[in-house]
Amino acid sequence: MSELLLRLNFLLILLLSCVSPSSFFTFNNPVVGLGACGPHQIQAFTQFKNEFDTRAFNLPNLESIDVSNNRVSGKIPEWLWSLPRLSSVFIGDNLLTGFEGSSSEILVNSSVQILVLDSNSLEGALPHLPLSIIYFSTRYNRFGGNIPLSICNRSSLVVLNLSYNNFTGPIPPCLSNLLILNLRKNNLEGSIPDKYYADAPLRSLDVGYNRLTGKLPRSLPNCSSLQLLSVEHNGIEDTFPFYLKALPKLQVVILSSNKLYGPLSPPDQGPLGFPELRILEIAGNKLTGSLPQDFFVNWKASSLTMNEDMGLYMIYGTIDLRYKGLYMEQKNVLTSSATIDFSGNRLEGEIPESIGLLKALISLNLSNNAFTGHIPLSLANLKMIESLDLSSNQLSGTIPNGLGNLSFMAYLNVSHNQLNGEIPQGTQITGQPKSSFEGNAGFCGFPLEDSCFGTKTPPAQQSKEEEEEEEEEKEEEDQVLNWKGVAIGYGVGVLLGLAIAKT
Repeated sequence: MSELLLRLNFLLILLLSCVSPSSFFTFNNPVVGLGACGPHQIQAFTQFKNEFDTRAFNLPNLESIDVSNNRVSGKIPEWLWSLPRLSSVFIGDNLLTGFEGSSSEILVNSSVQILVLDSNSLEGALPHLPLSIIYFSTRYNRFGGNIPLSICNRSSLVVLNLSYNNFTGPIPPCLSNLLILNLRKNNLEGSIPDKYYADAPLRSLDVGYNRLTGKLPRSLPNCSSLQLLSVEHNGIEDTFPFYLKALPKLQVVILSSNKLYGPLSPPDQGPLGFPELRILEIAGNKLTGSLPQDFFVNWKASSLTMNEDMGLYMIYGTIDLRYKGLYMEQKNVLTSSATIDFSGNRLEGEIPESIGLLKALISLNLSNNAFTGHIPLSLANLKMIESLDLSSNQLSGTIPNGLGNLSFMAYLNVSHNQLNGEIPQGTQITGQPKSSFEGNAGFCGFPLEDSCFGTKTPPAQQSKEEEEEEEEEKEEEDQVLNWKGVAIGYGVGVLLGLAIAKT
């Protein structure tokens, strides 16, 4: 080891992610620092710390160290912060519990600019950050107490991620000058600071899952680069923020599970703005009113599929998406597709036909509202749709046959409405469970037991001759229904086109 140490004076970068036990400095992963460690790999950083005597040797040229994705336990050594040229430290995904040294000032004089402590077991108060810090992330730890006001003196800081910790108290107003701020899933209280000045650099603001109250910041339109806004699961009591439509780059808006009230349609009853919006989740509020037929006309980005848009967009952030009837957490939001969740509000009137313009939609949830009228024929234009939930409304009429031709649709729920007629027998519809159609007194056909010919659907399998005869009759009936659907769809499409042309 001593011969190795003599050469460390020239070391610039130290990467110890998942080091093989047979060769201390041999990497068995070509992309170091990204792969998870196997069960037989050692805690290389611990070995390095134990065998390296910092009193006899130093690392004057070391600029970056990465020991992430190991099983390093114990405390982060104090000598690490005294390395004169150290600028990047990646020690996430380990079992670290704290810092050596008792002072909260232990990091202040360090030269570190990028510090990633994610997914450890660090707890207690957050130490004061280095004066040179630019990027700091400590998500998935156990830090608590107030966010230290010393952060306000870190003028170089642009990215701050304190998500998934136990921080309490208010959000410091000084954090409004950051590029990315993620405070998701803490216990923060008070209001969201309304301190965004003209041309503020903010791109992503996530304060979801806290105990915040008050109103949404009226100064947010000053953040012309804002792409993601997530305020879900708080106690925000406000009207829908129509003023955000002025933001030219806004792609993701998550306002679910708050106390939003009032109409969702703009005061002038025209189309809702948001030309770049791809994800809008406002479930679990008290929004009311009806939506005009041209409500979605200006959603230009959502009307383009990934192939048409020639882009694949990733936004730094996490959202909870209700998808195929389940809630799931999606990290690093992919905005090449579009999702809409208006569920659990008090919306009424007809579902706008302009919803069919949003060809990038993969998930649409309008459940638990008071929508009336027919299911829009234009939904058949959503060729990328995978999840469609219209349950618990007051919809009437039949299910458009075109929905049976949506080849990607894996989840459909139209239960608890006032629908009637035969359930279309397309592959994507007949594969749904019976519960997706229950609560509609006028429905008949598979998968329900009520036959459309006045008898119960026999549980036993039919003979081959009976199946062939029934299939021939079904094809003739489908042809008639399909032609009716085309005629109706054509008429509605012309009327909608004329209405849009006049606006």
